[in-house]
Amino acid sequence: MYRQFGLFIGGSWIPGAATGEVFSPVTEKSLGQIALASATDTRAAIDAAAQAQAPLRDMGGFARAEALHRAADEMVRRAEEGSRMIATETGKPIAQAGREWVLACDQFRWFAEEARRIYGRIVESRVPGGRFEVTREPVGIVGAFTAWNFPAALPARKLAPALAAGCPVVLRPSSQTPGVAMVMVDCLRAAGLPDGAMNLVVGSTADTYAPIMTDTRVRKVSLTGSTRVGQQMIRDAAETVKKVSMELGGNAPLIVFDDADLEGALDLAVPTKFANAGQVCVTPDRFFVHEDLHDAFVQGFVARTAKIGLGDGLDPETGMGPLINAGRLAEIEGIVADAVAAGATLAHGGRRPAHLNAGHFFEPTVLTDVTDDMRVFAEENFGPIAAITRFADEEEVIARANASDMGLSAYAFTRSADRARRVVRALKAGMVGINSFALAASEAPFGGTNHSGMGREGGTEGIEDYLDIKLAQIVF
Repeated sequence: MYRQFGLFIGGSWIPGAATGEVFSPVTEKSLGQIALASATDTRAAIDAAAQAQAPLRDMGGFARAEALHRAADEMVRRAEEGSRMIATETGKPIAQAGREWVLACDQFRWFAEEARRIYGRIVESRVPGGRFEVTREPVGIVGAFTAWNFPAALPARKLAPALAAGCPVVLRPSSQTPGVAMVMVDCLRAAGLPDGAMNLVVGSTADTYAPIMTDTRVRKVSLTGSTRVGQQMIRDAAETVKKVSMELGGNAPLIVFDDADLEGALDLAVPTKFANAGQVCVTPDRFFVHEDLHDAFVQGFVARTAKIGLGDGLDPETGMGPLINAGRLAEIEGIVADAVAAGATLAHGGRRPAHLNAGHFFEPTVLTDVTDDMRVFAEENFGPIAAITRFADEEEVIARANASDMGLSAYAFTRSADRARRVVRALKAGMVGINSFALAASEAPFGGTNHSGMGREGGTEGIEDYLDIKLAQIVF
C-alpha cells in the first residue's frame, strides 16, 4: 500500500532509516509498512528546504499559482486513490472521505489565486522627496504538523498557503494516517515546484519534531492538534522565536432556542455530530436545548441516531466508521461511564456494537440529564457522544456556553434575525454558525481563540501568517 512512497526529501521519494506499520481501525490488521525518518533524515529535509528558498521565492506569485493549479489538477485526477486512502486509514465513510479530498483540492485552487494577490502599498513620507514602501515577503521555511482526523484537509491547509507565499515546507503528518499526505505530496511532485519546496518526514518526536523545532532556519511552525501539544510547541518555538499558527481543540456548544426550526436543526445536527465518529474539532459537543423543545429534540435526535449503521468506511452503506485506535475507544468508554455514574441518562448507544468483532467501533451515543460539571461537558470528548442539557433563557445559556477555555466554534438555531446577531456577538468563539454547521471552506478564515489556538487557515487571511512585512523608506 505504501511501497511507491517513503520519505519525500529534495524532490525524491527515499527509504527511511527504519520502518513502521500502519494499522486499520476497522480490522486492527496491518495496512503495510512505511518509512520512518531519523533525525538525520529530518535535517536533510530542512537542508533541502533551505536550498529551495531562493528558487521558490524567485518564481514569483504568478508562476507559483500555475504550479498549485497543476497540483490541484493532479489531485482531481487521483481523487479515487486519495479518497480510498482516507477511508482506509481513518475508517471514515467513503462519501465523507471523498468530500474531504475535494476540500483539500479546493485549498490549492484558492491559494493559487491568493499567490497572485500578495499586495504591498505605498505610504507618503514626511521626509521631503521620500516615500514608504510596504512589501510582503515569505517568512521562510515552515514546519507543518498535522493530525490524523482529516489527513487530507489539514496538510492542504498548510501546504497550499505556505507554497503560495513562497515558503518551503517540511510536513510531518500523523504516523497513523501517513498515506494520504504521501498521495498529496506526490501530486505536488508533479506540479513543477523546485526540488525541496515540499518535504515529508514521518517518525518519532525525537527524530522529526525536535530537529524542526531547534533548527534556526525554520521560521514558522503550524500545528493542528491538541491544546496540550500546542502549548508545548509554543514554548519550544520561543527558543528560536519562530512564528506559530495553532489550530487546537474545541468543545463547541450548540444552542437550540425555543423559536428554532426543530426538524431542520435535527436534520443537520445528527449527521454533523457523528461525522468521522465525532472525531472533529468543530463538532458540537455540548447541546443546550430550550426546555420547551428539549423532550421533542431528544426524541428526534435518538430516532435519527438509531438509523446510523456502523461498519467499514469503504462500504457505501456505512453511516459511521470506527474510532482511530484502541486508546481513543477506551477514552470514550470512560467518558460515558463517568457521565452515567454522575447521574446522566443513557438515551442511546453507549457501548461497543455486539455485531462487530474487530475494529475500534463505538455506538453513536446520546446522553441526557447532563450537568455542566460532568467530564463529558467540561472537556472536549472527541468522539460519538452527544451530551444534551436544558436551558431556560438566553442570558443563562450564553453564560453557560461561554464557560469554557476553548473558543473554536459555536452554533445556534433560531428564526430570529435579532437574536442571531446578539448571539454571534456574545459567543466567545473564532467561528459561529447560525442555523448551519458549514464553517470549513477555503474562502473563509478557519480558527479559534483562547485555548483553541491562534492564527487562521483559509480565506484571504490564511496566507498572512506565511508572510513577513518589510518597510523601506526611499528618498530621492
